[in-house]
Amino acid sequence: MIVLISLLQFTVILDFMVMAPLGALLIRILHISPSQFGWVVSVYAFSAGISGILAAGFADKFDRKKMLLVFYTGFIIGTFLCGIAPDYTSLLIARMVTGLFGGVMFSINMAIVADLFALEVRGRVMGYVQTAFAASQAAGIPVGIFFATRYGWHMPFLIIVGLCLVTYVGIVRWMKPVTAHLKERAAQKPLLHLARTASRKNYLVAFLSTVFLSTGGFLMMPYSSAFLVRNVGVREEMLTLVFFVAGCAGLFTGPLIGRWSDKLGKYRVFIAGSILATVMVLVITHLSITPLWLVLILNTLMYTAVMSRMIPTQALVSGVPEMKDRGAFMSINSSIQQLGGGIASIVGGWIIGQDAAGRLVHYDELGYVTIGAFLICIVLMYYVNELLSQKKSPAVSFPDRAVAEA
Repeated sequence: MIVLISLLQFTVILDFMVMAPLGALLIRILHISPSQFGWVVSVYAFSAGISGILAAGFADKFDRKKMLLVFYTGFIIGTFLCGIAPDYTSLLIARMVTGLFGGVMFSINMAIVADLFALEVRGRVMGYVQTAFAASQAAGIPVGIFFATRYGWHMPFLIIVGLCLVTYVGIVRWMKPVTAHLKERAAQKPLLHLARTASRKNYLVAFLSTVFLSTGGFLMMPYSSAFLVRNVGVREEMLTLVFFVAGCAGLFTGPLIGRWSDKLGKYRVFIAGSILATVMVLVITHLSITPLWLVLILNTLMYTAVMSRMIPTQALVSGVPEMKDRGAFMSINSSIQQLGGGIASIVGGWIIGQDAAGRLVHYDELGYVTIGAFLICIVLMYYVNELLSQKKSPAVSFPDRAVAEA
């Protein structure tokens, strides 16, 4: 199950992550501004947020595997449309279609993980699942840039479609139905189930923490490749190496961070990751022309900090809802994450500008706003951690607890 979930995560994350390194190419080839490129990122997030809210009421009414396959089908279609988009407007529409289905995929995945594994080992599981995030940088993004620079920017999306089709067959063939939540689900109408889940006091703090977690990531990420190329002096063809090195490091640090989260405490690891992220944001946003070896080190440290925030946060937040609310909670949480990220991308586009030489300006100001989001998120995650410490850990529903803990 972990392998299948990780493969699916890899394709969904790769589809989204490939937009960052392609940013410099798309801005140049499509003759668009950084703000317009921000909308390409944001429209995915907004449509994902809307679809997540609409799907939340139904999220706990069906076998999670069936939900997964339905939305994965739509995601594959949307990615294919990106691969044949002739211009900026068509790409914008294709990203909207992809977001409508892709945004819900993450919430279904997290609901499956929470259904199958106890909170005590969930950090470890999240660490392995998040290696998909690292793999998308270590292998997928460099390959995407390679094909984009040689065969056009459409090719990475078409390659992702091929990977999705292989993963789809694997899910159909080997993933078993996930239906334990159906035994606990109270008979509720979808809208009533959505309203009750969205309004529960204990859930609201988790939702709010997710807003600022995603804000901190989306403010800078869409413009990172353009900043490295235009301000730091990294050649476009060397972006492959930058993302490859960070991704390879993530393949090793992800599982370690997951284990540390379970052993040392998820909130403690989150604090450590936030401190490291703050330092790296201050350093990176003030870079000028920098040697490549130093860029590799700094970018890898930044990536490690991001993982150190994401993995324990996902493990903590996944422990907040009851099983009967888990699908709806995860859908709403994913929607909030996407909407918060979409707004952050637009705000980032407002702050970022270009000078006469094409360099990005006000990137340091964007860093200060990002750090502010980090600090707010630390406070909110404290209350989430306190909530879980007062709550009895849910029993694992996996058939063999020993297998789950292994």
